[in-house]
Amino acid sequence: MPAPLTGSPVAHRPSPRPSPGPFAHPRRLAAALAAALVAALLLFVPAPAAHADPPPLSQGRPVTASSQENGGTPAAAAVDGSDGTRWSSAFSDPQWIQVDLGAPATLGKVVLKWEAAYAKAYRIELSTDGTAWTTAYSTANGPGGTETLNISGTARYVRMYGTARATGYGYSLWEFQVSGSGSTTVPGGGDLGPNVLVFDPSTPDIQGKLDQVFRQQESAQFGDGRYALLFKPGTYNGINANLGFYTSIAGLGLNPDDTTFNGDVTVDAGWFNGNATQNFWRSAENLALNPVSGTDRWAVAQAAPFRRMHVRGGLNLAPNGYGWASGGYIADSRIDGTVGPYSQQQWYTRDSSVGGWTNGVWNMTFSGVRGAPAQSFPNPPYTTLDTTPVSREKPFLYLDGSDYKVFVPAKRTDARDVSWASGASPGSSLPLSQFYVVKPGASAATINQALAQGLNLLFTPGIYHVDRPIEVTRPDTVVLGLGLATIVPDNGVTAMRVADVDGVRLAGLLIDAGPVNSPVLLQVGPPGASANHAADPTTVQDVFVRIGGAGAGRATTSMEINSNHTVVDHTWLWRADHGSGVGWDTNRADYGLTVNGDDVLATGLFVEHFNKYDVQWNGERGRTVFFQNEKAYDAPNQAAIQNGGVRGFAAYKVADSVTAHEGWGLGSYCYYNVDPTIVQDHGFQVPDRPGVRLHDVLVVSLGGKGQYAHVVNGTGAPTSGTSTTPSTLVSYP
Repeated sequence: MPAPLTGSPVAHRPSPRPSPGPFAHPRRLAAALAAALVAALLLFVPAPAAHADPPPLSQGRPVTASSQENGGTPAAAAVDGSDGTRWSSAFSDPQWIQVDLGAPATLGKVVLKWEAAYAKAYRIELSTDGTAWTTAYSTANGPGGTETLNISGTARYVRMYGTARATGYGYSLWEFQVSGSGSTTVPGGGDLGPNVLVFDPSTPDIQGKLDQVFRQQESAQFGDGRYALLFKPGTYNGINANLGFYTSIAGLGLNPDDTTFNGDVTVDAGWFNGNATQNFWRSAENLALNPVSGTDRWAVAQAAPFRRMHVRGGLNLAPNGYGWASGGYIADSRIDGTVGPYSQQQWYTRDSSVGGWTNGVWNMTFSGVRGAPAQSFPNPPYTTLDTTPVSREKPFLYLDGSDYKVFVPAKRTDARDVSWASGASPGSSLPLSQFYVVKPGASAATINQALAQGLNLLFTPGIYHVDRPIEVTRPDTVVLGLGLATIVPDNGVTAMRVADVDGVRLAGLLIDAGPVNSPVLLQVGPPGASANHAADPTTVQDVFVRIGGAGAGRATTSMEINSNHTVVDHTWLWRADHGSGVGWDTNRADYGLTVNGDDVLATGLFVEHFNKYDVQWNGERGRTVFFQNEKAYDAPNQAAIQNGGVRGFAAYKVADSVTAHEGWGLGSYCYYNVDPTIVQDHGFQVPDRPGVRLHDVLVVSLGGKGQYAHVVNGTGAPTSGTSTTPSTLVSYP
């Protein structure tokens, strides 16, 4: 094996520039991409069992009550479908129980299954907003037992309002069932759709099916194909799973070691002549590998997470031939051998364990990693934090016997090493019946109705056009995508909005801007959000945004974080520099990430090519561990990026009003190939206050196409010439 590249810097995705070393290959923009789809692939997902009658509209819905007798008789027990659990109230009048159906429904029947403590006088009331009520039924002489009441009306909220008890106890219901005719309740659960391939060790010709997917997806950078390759627990021999674009591979065990490949999961760059700088949008999760050669190859660029993996050997992050590479991200993984980044210009590794790490070009950042190299930036360029301040691993699909469930890992503070070090990760499981399994063709209205019903979302691989925002309003909702499921907002709408609530998990999605400008593509919390979410923050993980490349796209802001304590764990926000629909004003996008919430943490932040600020941070006490950026290549001239009296918009701007902010392992690169005379005054702009601190910061001019005058504010040496040598600051101030 050739010796690792050490002092030779490696460039990113522009046109050919000075070679980073003897093993690199010149870059060429991709030629024709994605051909016609090959034959449909076999699906190995068992069909769900049929149900003779649909459950009541009220079953499993959000429910509230005026009171409850004790901890064993909650309101939710009256809508759980079980005659063995009950709600009971305090021993006083009046009392009520109310169910939210999620959306207005045409109602026909209410069934009350009373325990011995029943209502003598009560009303059934209906409401469309939960505030104004009309009476659909009333009695002053209820008989108790099971009462079946025929009602009529259209309502979202239904309540039993008791005014007189039949006994000295409270009101007690085994079940409160609301049914309707012509209702549009969205069912939970179901099959995983045609683009999820599920394998077990006895599946015939596994390698042939993997190769078939790879042939289709290898160079389909802007194609429509989306695939998830899922492997049931067991041992698989002789596997080499090559991964192309929009392909995710994962084990279906609760732990990585439940699913073992005696073989490899491989990403290489043969399709692009040994250049790995465009190996985007793919993932590997929850598998154990015994690599055939002793070392697995994972040569990727942005948006290609390697999560919850156990490599019983080494890991090579460079393409065959050691060509250019621009990645990447590892989390919650154990690599028993040595990780060799070689030509990778930057990398972030979080809460993992490695047997060793050799080499680094510009920016190698670690937090909570056992075996990580010692802090030594800039030579070698290692930024090492002993722990990660806050982390919560990404939710994932797994099999519990024959039942699909989603595991939702718990939050960790000051985390170090993998979450599964003791064999079981802390967290909770949700059955698939609590998810709306979204398939291509689903409308935003149906998706929102499912959310309003209290369902979580599992997006199967595909492309989803939405004509209104997807509204996530319930605390602890899980929105999980498989196979880089892609959401495209039509007519300039926001793709997704999250309310200012606790614990929402967004994961595994690509948001692709539409041709009509959206003011924001993903909004977490409304403007002015102020709630404290420290105990249960919202997490945004492997959520990627693309503007242009697959076609014309426009958005003012890609991602806006307004909720306090949000954790953004691995994102790539990309205004495309190649593909179709690309040009300074064609795929206009002024801002990548805007943070208005306080105490927001970003771990693994990749943001590139925006027309103005790539990151603008307005909230207090923000923290970023690892930042990678390229300024927009296609600025036509100096005037186009003039920011008042400042030359160029900073890649990372902390508002002048902020009093506390901290960042580690931050890099910005420029490649102004349209006008190489452009000068950026600085890559980073922050207020000069004691509480604002940056550590291990660099700027790079790629091949001399544009230059930086400083690193942070007016501090740091300028870049110069065509040597692609970073200008660095160990700390600021």
